[in-house]
This record gives sequence, C-alpha cells and structure tokens, in this order.
Amino acid sequence: MRPMRLDLAGFTVFRDETTIDFTDADFFALVGPTGSGKSTVLDAICFALYGTVPRWGGTRGLGNALAPSATEARVRLVFESGGARYVATRVVRRDSRGNVKTAGAGLQLMPDGFDVTKLDTGLSPEDLGEVVAGTPAEMDAAVLAAVGLPYEQFTSCVVLPQGQFADFLHARPATRQQILVNLLGLGVYEQVQQRATTRAGQAEAKLEAVDQLLAGLADVDDDALELATGQVDRMRELAGSVTAAVPELEAARTTVREANAALATLDAELAALDEVRAPDGVAEVARAVTAARAESDAAATAVSLAEEREEKLRGELTAAGDESALRMLLRAYADREQLSTQAEQVRAGMEAAGGEHDAAVRALTGAQAAAERAEAELAAAFQAHEEAKTADQATALRAHLTDGDACPVCEQTVARVPAIPTGSAVARAVAAGKAARAASEAARKVVAERDAAARDLERVLLRARTEHDGLRARLAELDERLAGAATAEALRARLTELARLRQGLDEATTAVRAGRDAARQARAAVEAAQDRLRTAWRSFDGARDAVARFGPPATDRDDVAGAWATLAEWARDQAQHRRSERDGLATAVVEAETAAGAAADRIAGIFAHAGLPAPDDPVRAATVAVERAEAELRRLTERREQAGALREQRAGHEREAQVARALAGHLRANNFERWLLAEALDLLVDGASGILRELSGGQYDLVHDKGEFFVVDHHDAGLRRGVRTLSGGETFQASLALALALSEQLAGMSTTAASLESIVLDEGFGTLDAATLDTVAATLENLAARGDRMVGVVTHVPALAERIPVRFEVHKDARSARVERTGR
Repeated sequence: MRPMRLDLAGFTVFRDETTIDFTDADFFALVGPTGSGKSTVLDAICFALYGTVPRWGGTRGLGNALAPSATEARVRLVFESGGARYVATRVVRRDSRGNVKTAGAGLQLMPDGFDVTKLDTGLSPEDLGEVVAGTPAEMDAAVLAAVGLPYEQFTSCVVLPQGQFADFLHARPATRQQILVNLLGLGVYEQVQQRATTRAGQAEAKLEAVDQLLAGLADVDDDALELATGQVDRMRELAGSVTAAVPELEAARTTVREANAALATLDAELAALDEVRAPDGVAEVARAVTAARAESDAAATAVSLAEEREEKLRGELTAAGDESALRMLLRAYADREQLSTQAEQVRAGMEAAGGEHDAAVRALTGAQAAAERAEAELAAAFQAHEEAKTADQATALRAHLTDGDACPVCEQTVARVPAIPTGSAVARAVAAGKAARAASEAARKVVAERDAAARDLERVLLRARTEHDGLRARLAELDERLAGAATAEALRARLTELARLRQGLDEATTAVRAGRDAARQARAAVEAAQDRLRTAWRSFDGARDAVARFGPPATDRDDVAGAWATLAEWARDQAQHRRSERDGLATAVVEAETAAGAAADRIAGIFAHAGLPAPDDPVRAATVAVERAEAELRRLTERREQAGALREQRAGHEREAQVARALAGHLRANNFERWLLAEALDLLVDGASGILRELSGGQYDLVHDKGEFFVVDHHDAGLRRGVRTLSGGETFQASLALALALSEQLAGMSTTAASLESIVLDEGFGTLDAATLDTVAATLENLAARGDRMVGVVTHVPALAERIPVRFEVHKDARSARVERTGR
C-alpha cells in the first residue's frame, strides 16, 4: 500500500480543509513541533482505511475523530496497492444529542490514468470510479482485499507505532515470545484448541441425544412389522365385505325413507284439510260493511247541508259590511262628543283665566304706582337728610360763637348768634329716611309679586288657548271624516246585525266541524268493516291456497260466508277419503324398517367379527380402519428407517468427538505453538540479519541463541555481542532490521496478497546524540535507496529532517493545523 494523496477536514487538529500530496515523495519526513499534528497525519491514513487509530487504544472511539466543537469530520485517502489505485473515504458526524456516528464510508477503484492532482481540495462525493464498498460494514473486507493486511498487521508492517520501535529487540525471551504470538496471530491456535474442546462437547451431546432417540425406537422389530402387515390385510378384507353389504342396506333405507315420506305427505294433507274451518262471525262481517257504508253516506249528507248553510251565512256577513270600519266610525262619533265636551271646558277655563289675568294686570299697575310714590318719598327723605347734616354742622359752629364774633366760615361779624335748636335734625332725617326706604322696598316687593302672578296667569291663558285650538282642529278633522256617514244609531244597528250573523256563522262552522268528525268516524267504521271483510277473504284465500294442490271447487267472491261453507264441505270429503288410505301406508313403513334393520345387523356382525364397534357410517369406518392400519405400518417402517439413520449419525458424531478431543489434547500441550514460534523466530532472525548487513554496510549480522538476540561484528573479527551493548545508532539499525523483517514475515502469513510498498516510522529521535542520529539518518537513506518501498518518518529533530529530501512541515495555530511541503 502506497499513499498518494490525503484530504482532511474537521479531523482532530485539522479543523480546516487540508491536502497532503505524496505522489512523488519516495523518502519524506513529517516535521513540526511536538503536538502540532504530525502523528495525526498517520492517524488519518489508518482511519480512512480501517475506521480506527492505534492511539485510540484499539477501540473505535469515533468521538476522537472530531475537531473540538466540530460536528463533522471527513477523511479521503488515495493510495496504490498491487498496481491498482483506490480512494477510501470516511465521514463521521455528531447528532443533536451528542452521539458520534459514521455517516458514510466507501472504497472506489479508480480508472487507469486518473490524474490525482486534478482532484479538488474539497471532500464532496464524486464519481471516482467503480464502487467496491459503499457502507462501513462493507469496508473491512474490501480494504483487506485491496491492501492485503488486516488492521493489526497494517500497524505493524506499514505504520509502526511511536514508542514501541525497539521493544522487540530488548525484550526478555518470554516477553518476546508473547509479542510474536500477538503479532503473528499465533493465539489463533489457542482459539482452535478451545473450539476443538467445544466441538467435542457438542459432538458428545449429540451422541447422547442420538442414543436417547435410539432407545425410544427399540420396539421396532420384524414381529411388529409382520403384525402390522397382517392388520392391514384384515382391514382391507373388512372394507371389501362392507362395500358388498352396504348397497343392500342403502336400498332398504331408501325404501324406508320413501314409505315414511309418503306417510308423512298423507298426514300433512290430512292436517291441511282438517285446518279448513270457517272462522266464527264470518256471516256478520258483510252485514257490518253494509251498515257502516249507510252511516257514512248519512254523515256525508249532513256535512254537505251544514257546509251550504255556513257558506250562505259567510256571504251575508260579507255583504253586511266591514265591522272594523263601522266600529271606527262609531268610535269617531264618541271621540267627537268627548272632544266637544273638552273644548267647552277649556273655553270656560280660558275665560276665567282671562278675567283673573286682567285683575292681576290692574293690581300690578296699582302696585307700580305705589312703588313710584315710595321712591319719590325716599328721594325726598334723602334730600332732607342732606339738609339736616348741613344744619347740624352750622349748629355745631354756632356753639362756639358769641355775639359780635367773626364767623369762621364767612369771616363776617355776627351781630347776634341765633339760638341753638333742641334735638338733631339729622336724626330726624335718618328716621324719616328709614321709614321711606322700608316703604319703597315693600312697594317693590308687591310689584314683583303682582308681576309674577300676572305672568303665571298669562302662561296659563296661553296653554289654555293652545289646547283649545288643538281640540278645535281635531273636531274639524272628525267633522270632515263623519261627513256623509250614517248616524250613530244606524251604525249600532248594523253592528248588532253583524254580531247576529257572526254568531250564526260560528254555529254553522261548529256544525260543519262536528259533521266532518262524524263523517270521518263513519268512514273509519267503513274502513274497519272492510278490513275485517278483507281479513276474512285473506283467511279464506290462505286456507284455499293451503289445499290448492288438491283442486278445491270454485267460489263466489261476493259471498264470503258461502265461500267458506263450500270450501269446508269439500275439505271434509277429501280428508275422509285420505284416512281410508293411511293404514296401508303405515304397514309398508313397518315392513321397510324391518328389512333395513336386518341389513344393518349383518354389517354390524362384520365389524364385530373384526373386533370393531358398529359404526353409523360403515363405508367411512371401514376406510378409516384401512387407513389407520396402513398408517401404523408406514409409521413402523419409517421408525425402522429412522433407527438406521440415527445409527449412522451416531457413528459420525462419535468420530467427530474423537477427532476434536485428540486435536484439543495436542494443542493443549503447546508443542505445536512452540514449534511455530521457533520457526518464526528463525525466519525472522534470518531476514533481519540480511537487512541489518545491508543497512550497516556489511558490519553486522543478527543471530539468536536460547531466545536471546546477539550481533556478530565482522569489523571486529566476528565478535559476538549482546544487543544491549549496541550504541543508539546501532540499536536503531538492529530494531529497524527486525521491524522490516517482521513486516515482511507478517505479510507472508497474510491470507491475501499483501503489497508492502511503504513504511512509516513514527519514532522519537530527539533522545539520540549527534553521532547516533547521523547513523540513523544514514540507515534511513540506505533503506530509501533500496527503492522497494516508500519510506517516511515522523520527527521534530531538524538535523534529521534536513537530510530527508521531501518534508511536510506541520504547523498549528489556535484554530487548525496545516501542512506545507518543502524540499524537492
């Protein structure tokens, strides 16, 4: 298997889409810092082919395939194997519940000449050739057929896991033996031993089961077969005798059936004839129909007369006029009389209100004149008050003057000072003013009261006039409506006549309704009588139909009683005739039954002679007896054949148990496994010695002695040294030689045509010194120079990487890892 191109997306640290082209990289290195994702490239190759990765502990932990927070991972590997080119694809997804499952897996055989460089960098499905596998279940077998190695051998031959490179070289013999058992798959012989033990137990269990079945077949011998054969012959003879005797029995039974049938027919005819009897009261049925029809006709006549009277009264009532119109006119007369009375009352009230209004107006005029006088007196009192104030002021000045003094107002000499009056003029004026004001206010109050009363009377008078005008208008409308109408007395007379006619019409309508009810009852009585008559005729027809096959006489359909009498008389004559025939038929039945009993006794004797009970169906019983005897004979024959087959099976199970027990015993001693391990170790050391001699330039050979590894140093006179004395570079060469030899030996043991076209070493080289590292680099260069396979290494040591022509530098940032090709 030689990888050509690897496409990644969402796979572990490779979140973004990444493509690695190995097309012409015969010797390459995956370089980069620790943890950058170098080993993840090898993981992707294993995952694309086998769906799992060595670093996942051998389990199919699909959750490890997804990049952090990614929901989908896609890997596509294009590789060559055995001259053919394939493309393997796997897709895993995480669902909404967090479960990671394989969403798609496939292997395609690409057409010849397909240019890998023309593949797009995306991972969308394309038509890349013939589909070899289309589901995860189909991938295992398809990849094994294409690559030639199962997963465990692939990771030991093509991709060598990191950290286990020199384990096999330095292991103790017992540990190395177990490693060989695991790597070479020799544990299968332990599984074979276990399977052989299981097969032996299963064969012994089958042997025991066959013995039990054979024990149940011990009764099948020649005597039993002879007895069964004789029973078949006897039952066949019985069947022949029964077959010969049954026709006589059937004929006798037929005669019995026919005689019984004739007797039963005669009895049925007698029973039918005896049933022909006229029902009670059939003569009164026809008379009842005639009486009911007469009553129905009388009721119909009475209804007709009542309907004529009703129609006449209805016409007279229509001609008498419309009662509602008459009542409306009569109501109009009553309304006019009432309105006239109301108008007269309103007019009288209006005249009284007019007189009161005039009196109120006159009283208001007098009150207004009295108020004007009170206002004049109030004004005079006010004037007198002002004059009194002036007089009181002069009097006040006078109190300080003496005769001959100068007046303080006019500055003239007062010859004589007037006498000072007693009392104050202002007080008198104020008293007079208060009296005048009270009189004025009382007068104004009277005016307001008289004015309010006059206004109220004026409104009353206005309403009375309005009401009177309305009544007069309604009276005018009524007068116009009643113009040309009949008088009230005439209207009352016409209404009285209408009431009389209506009462007569109601009585006539009641009479019509009663007559119709009576007519319906009469018709119902007619129908009931006719139903009874029809029932009588149906009863007659039924009785006549029951004996119609005997040819009854014709009857008059107008007289049911006469028809019944004729039919009953005829039936009595017929019954008497048949009773005279019955005794002969009864005797024939007894004779036929006696003959049938004798034939049945003869057949019962045949079965009794054969030791069988007498059956109801002799032919069927004889047939069943033959079939049972033949079935028993077949059963015994089959059981005898089954016993023979079981004896052959027992011999086979016994041989199988012996072989399985022997194989388990041989494998349990481990001799075969030890021999295989010794042979494998010899082949492994021979192959590794040749490779080591080539890698070391002819200096070393590899040998083993009692499970320990040694090297023979040809540069030191063939000195034999233990492998633990080798330097780091020498240890790498020896380990590499063993790894290559082991991978070739594993491929040789593969059941398919393995194609070892590449090897990738994922080994830590950082612990080697400069000299050893130089030896390792030279060894890898020599291995690549052999040209028989692609060589790849995974390292983070720059000194080693610089000596490799093609380098794939792996870098990683916070989002995703990426790969960049450098070198040639």
